[in-house]
Amino acid sequence: MEHPQVVDPRHPLIERVRAICSELPECTEVEAWGRPTFRTGAKGKIFVHVSSSMDDPFSVVFKTDPDEHQALAQDPRFYAPPYYDKNHWLGIGLDGVDWDELAELIETSYRQVALKRQIRALDELRPDHAR
Repeated sequence: MEHPQVVDPRHPLIERVRAICSELPECTEVEAWGRPTFRTGAKGKIFVHVSSSMDDPFSVVFKTDPDEHQALAQDPRFYAPPYYDKNHWLGIGLDGVDWDELAELIETSYRQVALKRQIRALDELRPDHAR
């Protein structure tokens, strides 16, 4: 059974998320559960899931750095999204989001699931930010 579309993938907020994700090596977009998801390659792992629920279509779910998770989870802007591991994933609404901070969170999420060669490619794109 197909899932209903939760959010218009052409909405300007979703386009901004797409632009951030598309800068990452081998990023692919796959519609799943009626929502855009961004993955590390054609069959890669999800690193961003748009729209955490039907009630919150303009939100992003991302995987946290284990060392930063607890601090982020204490910030009232972030929440534990349904159906995701609450020790590794958080959600944030897109309304009024700090887009530079969101770009950093998305890159961190990508680094949590990307293959080593994809991380190397990202580090080559951003030599000042290589870990």
